[in-house]
Amino acid sequence: MASDSRFFADMEARIPKGQVRTRFAPSPTGYMHVGNLRTALYTWLIARHAGGTFILRIEDTDQGRLVEGAADVIYRTLRECGLTHDEGPDVGGPVGPYIQSERRDLYAKYAHLLVEKGAAYYCFCEKAEEDGESYNRTLDPCRGLLPEEARERVASGVPYVIRQRIPQEGSTTFHDVSFGSITVENKTLDDQVLLKRDGLPTYNFANVIDDHLMGITHVVRGSEYLSSAPKYNLLYEAFGWEIPTYVHCSPVMRDQHHKMSKRHGDPSYEDLIANGYLTPAVLNYVALLGWAPKGALSEQEIFSLEELVDAFDIAGISKSPAIFDIAKLDHFNAVYLRALSPEDFAKAAEPYIRQTVKNPAIDPAAVAALLQARCERLTDIPEKVDFFDALPDYDPALFTNKKSKTDSAVSKAMLEAVIPALESLPNWTQEAIHDCLTGLAASLEVKNATLMWPVRIAAAGKQVTPGGAVEICHILGRDETLLRLRDGLKRLS
Repeated sequence: MASDSRFFADMEARIPKGQVRTRFAPSPTGYMHVGNLRTALYTWLIARHAGGTFILRIEDTDQGRLVEGAADVIYRTLRECGLTHDEGPDVGGPVGPYIQSERRDLYAKYAHLLVEKGAAYYCFCEKAEEDGESYNRTLDPCRGLLPEEARERVASGVPYVIRQRIPQEGSTTFHDVSFGSITVENKTLDDQVLLKRDGLPTYNFANVIDDHLMGITHVVRGSEYLSSAPKYNLLYEAFGWEIPTYVHCSPVMRDQHHKMSKRHGDPSYEDLIANGYLTPAVLNYVALLGWAPKGALSEQEIFSLEELVDAFDIAGISKSPAIFDIAKLDHFNAVYLRALSPEDFAKAAEPYIRQTVKNPAIDPAAVAALLQARCERLTDIPEKVDFFDALPDYDPALFTNKKSKTDSAVSKAMLEAVIPALESLPNWTQEAIHDCLTGLAASLEVKNATLMWPVRIAAAGKQVTPGGAVEICHILGRDETLLRLRDGLKRLS
């Protein structure tokens, strides 16, 4: 027993004190859904706002749900989002290991210590691991076993679980940042399993042990764990440990009635990036799913990660569920796309441009310049610019436009005048093309739109295009432009 007490004292001595310490503790089950990303973000922001420490812990005790490569998804997502961790499996730290399965030997020690303290008991019942609604502690004969008898059974090799001994009388009160103080009658709580027959801890027990031993001051998790919080409090109290600040976040919903879930095809972080959203836009939007800035910033929507660190206050976390609105995310993404430098936008857009524009003579940076103010998602790009690669087979009815005062006869006359003018243009620059076409419209005594509309339709074969006639002709080059304008004339003849 002396060695055990020394072990517990040594574990206590390792715990860092005196600063905010938060943890993101995902299970490696395949992908990072939006709710998970939000938990990671809030946890990181709490630590960074306070100048504290952010820890990554991998919770892999549920071996049946593990997915190969899932831990890599977690590392990659945090890295891409800039949510750097100070301690974790890959960077180490003073309270490792940071992977739960590598900590399995210490959970049993704490479970047995709870038995000694009278806050837990050995349960030998056949269905002892079937915790939950079917379990009735008043019918469990093991709860009333004398400690000596229970220890004898353990020593003789009878399989057992260790259950938490919930007080039968009274109530337990816990406090949450968003939900306030909540009091629960103890008789409504079950004697949950802490240690399973295989010696592995349950999720609820491992969490409490790890959070204490890692010095976690703020525990951020989903509101589905509110019902477990009184049992967590009773564990902390039984050990004589300080209870951390609880921050329970309400779910992210697909609509008023349904939580987001991969099963229903709701997007993960990786899906959103693959669908043409920028990481900073996703983070900004996710931050506002259940949190709102206060005071002078209450009307602000656009925040960089650095601005979020300054603005983030846990008092702004709402207890109301947040609805994930893809149209709102589109708006955020468009704002972030517009804010990129032309060079950065061109770099981001090029792979999407090249999906449909294979012709190496077309400059992707010139095409990108037309798109920056005109797309909400990078995935909008391929179908917007496919006409640069090949003229689509279009209906000549497109030449008729009421607003531009064109019909097929007017359009035919315009193209007949434009073709020789562009053929004789000495320099194929954007400025030269613009001056040529506007000068020609003036000499023909028509509005610019009357001349530009048929030129753009003939050059692009589409009613809606990024960029006008001048930019499109410039990017296509003289030969391709004249080829397409002659084709348009033929369609009108």
